[in-house]
Amino acid sequence: MDFCALLCGFVVSTSSRQGRAFVLQGRWRYVYEGGDMLKKVLPRLLQMLITVVGVSFLTFSLTYLAPGDPAMMLLEAGDTIVSQETIDQTRKELGLDKPFLVQYGNWAVNAIQGDMGISYSAKKPVTEKLAEGFAGTLLLAAVTIVFILLISIPLGIFSAVHQNKPVDYIVRFFSFVGVSMPSFWVGLILLYVFGLKLGLFPIASAEINAKGIILPAITLAIYQSAKYTRQVRTVILEELHQDYVIGARARGLSEQVILWKHILPNAVLPLITLLGMSIGWLLGGVAVIEMVFSWPGIGNMAVRAITMRDYPLIEGFVLWISIVYMLINFLVDVSYNFLDPKLRKEAQA
Repeated sequence: MDFCALLCGFVVSTSSRQGRAFVLQGRWRYVYEGGDMLKKVLPRLLQMLITVVGVSFLTFSLTYLAPGDPAMMLLEAGDTIVSQETIDQTRKELGLDKPFLVQYGNWAVNAIQGDMGISYSAKKPVTEKLAEGFAGTLLLAAVTIVFILLISIPLGIFSAVHQNKPVDYIVRFFSFVGVSMPSFWVGLILLYVFGLKLGLFPIASAEINAKGIILPAITLAIYQSAKYTRQVRTVILEELHQDYVIGARARGLSEQVILWKHILPNAVLPLITLLGMSIGWLLGGVAVIEMVFSWPGIGNMAVRAITMRDYPLIEGFVLWISIVYMLINFLVDVSYNFLDPKLRKEAQA
């Protein structure tokens, strides 16, 4: 038995009777009844906590062993010469003169309270820098997801409905090409054609703006849309051969009704995992694309932090990435219980 499940089983067993007191009516009734959802959620939350601690400890260890004096990096500004006395005083103020485990403990306690230290390069709090970069990344991720859905779902459905016809082969060919092309290369081509030659879009976007987000979003959407199109086609083809589709046709239902009211709802669930992974990937910051287009996102910020050996900012970025991925995966798993009728019936039984 999984250790987390064993540990959380004790907690759930002591509160399962109380769980029946909180019962909602309708389709959400199973969430609290009998503590079934609690048994699923608590082990995942405990696993997330252990993973965050492990990632933070490993990241802090690597930055601790990295070359360079953090106090000197923080004090250096251009060609300014800093005295050894000032450096020693700064090390004492930052707690860098203490043992490793004490330093990690202090950093972890401060991180829980939202204080991840001061960025060496920007001379401002790490949380503030992460918030600045996250704004650009969040907007880029949202626009990219919209492009992905608008491109992949119609093409995947159209290709599946016209299986083994010329349009199906054309869609499959372009999806294969889209998956095969490196995203940074596609970005450079788009930047050269539409930015440099035609002048329709800015070559570099130092600030967040509507025109500057189009090319990086399209670049990211091309690869993801090609992957999603193939997945949508596969799922739709599987559903088209199910018995309920044959029965619906026998009852005289039109192909449009069968597709939109019966097939698509059943095809959504397998696509949620891919969508969740894509959202986590985008919110983590697509560093290469953000660097190509000079987009002010969290990935671009992370690359600059690594170049400048800004260790507090690197630690905050890695911690952010791990939390985002785990939260997205957790939400995807929880959504299965609400979207899959089989899981709802099992929970209510």
